Amino acid sequence: MEIVADGDGSSTSMPADYASLQEQLLGRWPESAIQPSLERIAAIMDLLGEPQLTYPVIQVTGTNGKSSTARMIASLLRAFGLRTGLYTSPHLVDIRERIEIDGSPISPEALVAVAYDVAPYIAAVDSRMESEGRTPVTFFEAMTAIAYAAFADAPVDVAVVEVGIGGTWDATSVCRPQVAVFTRVDIDHADILGETIELIASEKSGIIREGSFAVSASQDPAAESVIRARAAGMGATVAWQGDNFWVADRTVAVGGQVLNLHGLTCEYDDVFVPLFGPFQADNAAVALAAVEAFVGGGAFALDVDAVRQGFADVVSPGRLEIARRGPTVIVDAAHNPAGAKALAKALGESFAFTHLVGVVAVLGDKDVGGILTALEPVLDQVVVTQNASPRCLPVDDLAALARQVFGDERVEVAPQIDDAIDVGVRLAEEADTYAASGVIVTGSVVTAGQARVLLGVRDR
Repeated sequence: MEIVADGDGSSTSMPADYASLQEQLLGRWPESAIQPSLERIAAIMDLLGEPQLTYPVIQVTGTNGKSSTARMIASLLRAFGLRTGLYTSPHLVDIRERIEIDGSPISPEALVAVAYDVAPYIAAVDSRMESEGRTPVTFFEAMTAIAYAAFADAPVDVAVVEVGIGGTWDATSVCRPQVAVFTRVDIDHADILGETIELIASEKSGIIREGSFAVSASQDPAAESVIRARAAGMGATVAWQGDNFWVADRTVAVGGQVLNLHGLTCEYDDVFVPLFGPFQADNAAVALAAVEAFVGGGAFALDVDAVRQGFADVVSPGRLEIARRGPTVIVDAAHNPAGAKALAKALGESFAFTHLVGVVAVLGDKDVGGILTALEPVLDQVVVTQNASPRCLPVDDLAALARQVFGDERVEVAPQIDDAIDVGVRLAEEADTYAASGVIVTGSVVTAGQARVLLGVRDR
């Protein structure tokens, strides 16, 4: 069955059922083949009447930790009674994960309905681009347009929007964020964003708009200099982790960690965050400062009980997520050296494993050697495999790199990810310290998503 939407004098077909919609959207120009331009998305939003300008936006950029930080911000805002929209990427399993309304993924029916409304405008831009021999609307641009329209339809009180890649020309940047949030800037997507911290920070700093409030994690001095310059040029207020807010104290706890966070105005103590690792504590500090900036311009203390509730309710799928017990299997979407280093540190701190097996599949355009090197100190054995992405590094190539880092005796090869997880579990079970053995499945968002499905993980 198809819905026929007429717009701009032409006819566009939009599948009425959700599975067909997802297939059609994923069939567009892939988000991995970046087309750095706001022209297509700006044209769509103009035809739609600029829905992204009808509600305030908190926009989040950085290299690692964007999704977790965005989820924390949205959860805190809901604890203060605000109806939130949340847009994150990429998805682990289902495209609905990218668009949340008030804490829940958009329903299939709502997504189809909004896509139906947006379809003729996407088609009009497609037609113009194709007539000029240019790239049509991409998957990420179409999803971004649908998300902004869905938030307007809901309606939401505030949208928390994670950039896809970069900032200045990212499709999400057709919004005008009231608060611009930066997690730590590191090297990733160097072929697109540039090979230096300065170039990457310059692209990401484009989310700071005139008169906005910028909140930044602790940065490399080169990145900090770029962000400061952009903020000064835009007349924006800037709050820095370490200067204006910080993690005052942190204690590892069962199921997460307990934090004392010094925000922009005061200290919030005994805050339980059900996420692991010091990097998540830093993300929490950034999220809290962003909410303080949004709710009261950074001038007023927030209700501590609401802060505690907001953090306690946070979930971040595929981020140090325990997927099963006996032995413990953890799923994490770390996909670059900085993420892998943070993962290794969190594993060593938060889990008392005496034998840990890694199941690893990595995309071929990543710094694979850097990822493996970061993981090597915490893994006793590694099972290399492939995920479903056409961009995945072939298993034989990954095995060759892994043997250079781990040595032949610590590397197992299993071409299929389901078999690789089985091998990892078997190796953990065979370890002399079975009760304290574990498995970590990592290397890519695609790897994490497949593992969650295979292990039967359900979102709460």
